[in-house]
Amino acid sequence: MNAQDLKNSILQLAIQGKLVEQRKEEGTAKELLEQIKAAKEQFIKEKKIKKQKALSEITEDEVPFDIPESWVWVRFGEIVNVVSARRVHQSDWRKEGIPFYRAREIGKLAEFGNVDNELFIDEELFNKFAESGVPKAGDLMVTAVGTLGKTYIVKDDDIFYYKDASVICLENFYDVSSEYIKLIMESKLMEKQIKSNSGGTTVSTLTMVRMNMYCLPLPPLEEQKRIVAKIEELMPYVDKYDVAYSEVEELNKKFPEDMQKSTLQYAVQGKLVEQREEEGTAEELYQQIQEEKKVLVKEGKVKKPKKLMEITEDEIPYDIPENWKWVRLGDIFEINPRNTVNDDTTVSFIPMTLIEDGYRSEFSFETKSWGEVKKGYTHFRDGDIVMAKITPCFQNLKSAIMLNLENGVGAGTTELHVLRAYNDICLEFFLWFIKSPIFVSTCVTKMTGTAGQQRVGTDTITNYVIPLPPLEEQKRIVAKIEEMLPRCKQLVK
Repeated sequence: MNAQDLKNSILQLAIQGKLVEQRKEEGTAKELLEQIKAAKEQFIKEKKIKKQKALSEITEDEVPFDIPESWVWVRFGEIVNVVSARRVHQSDWRKEGIPFYRAREIGKLAEFGNVDNELFIDEELFNKFAESGVPKAGDLMVTAVGTLGKTYIVKDDDIFYYKDASVICLENFYDVSSEYIKLIMESKLMEKQIKSNSGGTTVSTLTMVRMNMYCLPLPPLEEQKRIVAKIEELMPYVDKYDVAYSEVEELNKKFPEDMQKSTLQYAVQGKLVEQREEEGTAEELYQQIQEEKKVLVKEGKVKKPKKLMEITEDEIPYDIPENWKWVRLGDIFEINPRNTVNDDTTVSFIPMTLIEDGYRSEFSFETKSWGEVKKGYTHFRDGDIVMAKITPCFQNLKSAIMLNLENGVGAGTTELHVLRAYNDICLEFFLWFIKSPIFVSTCVTKMTGTAGQQRVGTDTITNYVIPLPPLEEQKRIVAKIEEMLPRCKQLVK
């Protein structure tokens, strides 16, 4: 339950007579209603308010819940005088004078208690309107367009006029608790009545006729005041609950993401699965990769790479297991290779718009002849790891393993880095590594280019220092990640 739900529950208890006790000495709402009727007749006789058409009796179908015996169901038109303003033409608007409020200003007053007003009318015009009535302290101003039913209680020092048809005034001629009426206006009871006028959706305007006919439960006057006092006592606790609830919600939202990041961080530090002596060492795997690289260079299948610098202690960000080895990405992958394919071969063409994150087998692509795409585009083939190198795609971890390309070959957007393994390694392990927080955050600090279009350079990727586990451990790490991450995602629901 969020804070608004809690507030709604408290309001519902209040208007059902369940928030405070009933007291016999406070009389009944029926007695109060008779006094209001008598006062209304006197005001009509004195021509302070106009006589209205008789309102229909409230039917059983209109009563949504039970109320205490000392309460009574009434229509708004029975306890307040529902009125609107005289027409103020746009030509009468001024930049100073008496404030002139539309629904938007009343809505802000209702929510914040103050408003930076931009429209005014002449004091002379206001005084003219005052002859037929202007808002007075205790009256309630209700928004009649836009968000309907927002209610502001006029204060003692308020002097303003308001827009007809945009705002309705509930003249509180008998001093029924204005605060209690405002609670009714904020309740689900009123929300449902307003929505019922248009078959379930909020109507575009709130008319005087509708306002007169809406129903509300009326307690004795002193009980109204006690209900308001209890609400005012409880609302600070609701506000504290709102803060606490928001903090918990934020933690709940962040927890799955933080858990995923922690899982990946544990994985690349060798803390996610145990090490097994029978699986050999990363040094042995590294030597196998270097031997395979020499064979590929000798056969002309790859270009001889530049010798990379030895890794220094300053470049090592954290400890890894003894059977692991720190290497540079360029030591175990050919970075941004070029393909050698016949021009008439049909291949996959993948622009950035079709690049998806993390796929391994099924994705969308266009087909073109190699002759059309071999120049001016990035080359890749089945088994290559691709990663976006530009913002914001890079930070969004847009990376994948290419599989099921047309004839095993493809080309596409130039805004990709391509990592092609020299020999048999677990591609998924390295895919997860380039999604890890440490890889992303480190690369972000080394981006170049303008603020609107930054990219990770080839040198950064080639020389990036990465931990290399033994091959079988790579596979077990991937299996554990793929077991745990779906659970992280389930926590979001």
